[in-house]
Amino acid sequence: MESGQDSLEPLVAFPPCHSERSEESAAKNLKSKNLMNVKLLQQDIIWGDPEGNRAHLDEVLTRNAGADLYVFPEMFTTGFATMDGATVEESDAPVLAWMKEKARQLDAAVAGSVALKTGPKCANRLFFVTPDGEVSSYDKRHLFYYGGEGTRFEPGQERVIVKFRGVRFLLLVCYDLRFPVWIRNRDDYDAILIVANWPDARALAWNTLLQARAIENQCYVLGCNRVGQDPACTYTGNTKVVNPYGEIVASVPDGTEGFASATMDLAFLRAYSKNFPVLENADRFTLDI
Repeated sequence: MESGQDSLEPLVAFPPCHSERSEESAAKNLKSKNLMNVKLLQQDIIWGDPEGNRAHLDEVLTRNAGADLYVFPEMFTTGFATMDGATVEESDAPVLAWMKEKARQLDAAVAGSVALKTGPKCANRLFFVTPDGEVSSYDKRHLFYYGGEGTRFEPGQERVIVKFRGVRFLLLVCYDLRFPVWIRNRDDYDAILIVANWPDARALAWNTLLQARAIENQCYVLGCNRVGQDPACTYTGNTKVVNPYGEIVASVPDGTEGFASATMDLAFLRAYSKNFPVLENADRFTLDI
């Protein structure tokens, strides 16, 4: 039986609106206080139009400066391009040039996955780009065969964790969320960063699993989903930030494009894990890939 209440400060979440000046000032203060301001964009992706999607994001980001990390959905430049003939990025050069420019301009990391041609097949590659131009990437491990992804794409083989401004992020893409063994926290990350094109028909699973992964791994979860429609599905969003208690601390209204903005508090996270060390009692296992 679990009993008792942790005597910890609650997680701080930003109000939905700030002026650009106050956002920039807040971001500077956060870096010295073990806090990180994150913004997850619930994007209405233009089908098959990489240049159009980047131009739209240029406009959106201009009005939303001040975070340490910006997250875009899965395949944010094209939509879920799993069917034959659907547009994919033929090279990573254009999208990486754009992401590096945005990271430098915003003095923040930017992350999102793209459908990238890598040979006979494609990769669903999640890029994480820092202001100094450093690029990390993760290829989606669990392809969504039900939606045809396994036919056109190759699965990744490596579990990837990136560290930025003191926070360790486990990178995941969409269907990965259903596989807790792959995700299990080995005391090697502070937050799960997952991008998705998760349709409305299975929204209950998305919402439930985001909270479950936060609770069982004692971490923050940043779940960035798209909104709108593509030729196959409708997406209502459900983009959200979840704290280690499983509480939703930031979200975007269903069916609308916008940001979920929140502050991750590492001091809170570490105190919680120290006072209630669930992961120390976790079962040991090996993972065959």
